[in-house]
Amino acid sequence: MADGPIEGGLSGDRGRLRAKVELLPERPGVYLMKNAQGEVIYVGKANSLKQRVRSYFTGAHDAKTERMISEIADFETIVVPNPTAALLLEMNLIKRYAPRYNVLLKDDKSYPYIKITNEEHPRIEITRRVQPDGGRYFGPYPHAQAARATKRLLDKLYPLRKCRTLPDRPCLYYHMGQCLAPCVRPVDPNVYGPMVREIAAFLRGKTEGVEKRLEAQMWEAAERFDFERAAQLRDLLREIGHLKEEQAVLLPNRTEDWDIAAFFAEHGRIAIQIFHVRAGRLLEGERDIRPYYGESEEAFVQFLGQYYLDFDVANRPGLLLLPPIEDAEALGQALGMRVHVPKRGEKRRLLEMAQENARHALEEHVALEARDAQRIASALEELGSVLGIPAPRRIDVLDQSHLFGAQAVGVVVVFVDGRPSKHDYRTYRIREAARGDDYGALREVLRRRYGKLLEEGGPWPDLVVLDGGRGHLAVAREVFAEELGRPTPLLALAKDERHETRVALAGDPPRPLALSRRGAAFLLLVRMQEEVHRFAVATHRRRRKKEAFASVLDEVPGIGPKRKRELLRRFGSLERIRTAPEEELAAVVGKKLAQTLRAYLSSYGREEGALASTADAVAESPGEYRTDRGADRTGRDDLPKEEVDTGRIS
Repeated sequence: MADGPIEGGLSGDRGRLRAKVELLPERPGVYLMKNAQGEVIYVGKANSLKQRVRSYFTGAHDAKTERMISEIADFETIVVPNPTAALLLEMNLIKRYAPRYNVLLKDDKSYPYIKITNEEHPRIEITRRVQPDGGRYFGPYPHAQAARATKRLLDKLYPLRKCRTLPDRPCLYYHMGQCLAPCVRPVDPNVYGPMVREIAAFLRGKTEGVEKRLEAQMWEAAERFDFERAAQLRDLLREIGHLKEEQAVLLPNRTEDWDIAAFFAEHGRIAIQIFHVRAGRLLEGERDIRPYYGESEEAFVQFLGQYYLDFDVANRPGLLLLPPIEDAEALGQALGMRVHVPKRGEKRRLLEMAQENARHALEEHVALEARDAQRIASALEELGSVLGIPAPRRIDVLDQSHLFGAQAVGVVVVFVDGRPSKHDYRTYRIREAARGDDYGALREVLRRRYGKLLEEGGPWPDLVVLDGGRGHLAVAREVFAEELGRPTPLLALAKDERHETRVALAGDPPRPLALSRRGAAFLLLVRMQEEVHRFAVATHRRRRKKEAFASVLDEVPGIGPKRKRELLRRFGSLERIRTAPEEELAAVVGKKLAQTLRAYLSSYGREEGALASTADAVAESPGEYRTDRGADRTGRDDLPKEEVDTGRIS
């Protein structure tokens, strides 16, 4: 959806967040706070985005706010035209994400609508239930107060009946000129038609006709020296002005789904912003920032084509609002969607809002990227200085993962100029090392990885980083110098008892590097270690699940490679095969074999379920996800406590 932290930068640190805050506009809008997993944990609105978001990173806060701030890894903003629009968008986003730190508006209550009843003598009422009763519904409104204010204004402007049941005498509204009193006077039904149409237009935001009529009446009253009536009409006009502000993100009675797409291109990058209008509510959509080549309009059209073709035709919106581009009509035909280029009105206003957000997103992205590039360059210079080498441009980071020694894998992730180079990532199944031999597994990965680079002449790293301690450095130094004949700068990252990176070790004999834990170089190393850990664990889990799945089907009598492929193609997962009706299984493997398969998978589910859940729990728990490094602890017993690596397998 939205652009998150710049990949490969020192994302998530407070310095970067503060720099991002300074790029925010002093405009109304909504902000979404996210944790390290990209989950929205809080949604808020602001009259000034810069001042409001800045307040989270300065000064003291209560315990709840401090707890939330400690989890913030990134944030995203949406600029809107006015504070009322911010309130409504905040409400919609809280309903969508239900962030755990929002205590208001996140329940699943219904929001109020204004309804024109379908009766002989229609009424205007406020309701929280939309029903197929022939009435006309407009909303939702952010709260009952906003709906009541709108209803009060309409009651003053249009003399529809106010009572649910007709009384036997005229009420006060009749004497105030706000009711036609159908309770005691016959009213021609044709009188209501023009009023209902005008009310509906008013609630859709078309207030120009009413405003002109009231303004003319106001001046007429002033000319008659009826200043009290003129003041009443003036107040009505002001109330209409306040209601018009709400129409920025509240689109009453919009039953058709819309999307609004706009872009902003500069510096060889294009930012694309998509907003959704669903059931009359403006919702956050997609935001994407990417490099482009050629024409920006062509890149915009290509993105929209890829984006909407991922949806079934039935799930695409009925209308797509676009800026004036040459291929708009052809894009609509290709996607099977109506495309409109608005020139005025509420649609134009929404399109301009999308364009403004795309522009802000790109400017923020470019500024942060420049800042990150500068910080990364400084970090690499500092790292090279303490190691006594030129600033390392290409860095390999190694790690391993297994479950109690089984299904071990080794991985290598590559950083070029401080950023991940994902097409250079490599994985290795541990084939030769004994189960639980962490050093043997490392030696195997080093031989296979760098022996192949020597044979093929691939790019050699300026620095190799290991997740481990002195023993790992000793193994790597031996492989590079004695077996491969190519000594290479090495560095190991050791953890404390909380599995947090505590110290960087290098040299012969290994010594702690003089790096500040708050400095750019150390933070960059931590970022690299987190990335290699993520990749190692993900690789191991994929292998474990794939092999477990394959082995289960291979053990079922009568299921060979062909039938296994057919089952995979038809159902996609072991769980779906296990829960599929017998007749569906029989359609693939026959009735008799379907019975055998169901019986076997039922037994497998009982016997293996506990093991599977235990394995996943262990994989999720860093404190228990360890390797036995007791077999070889060369040179580690004399390490200070803060330098000892607890041996988490990552």
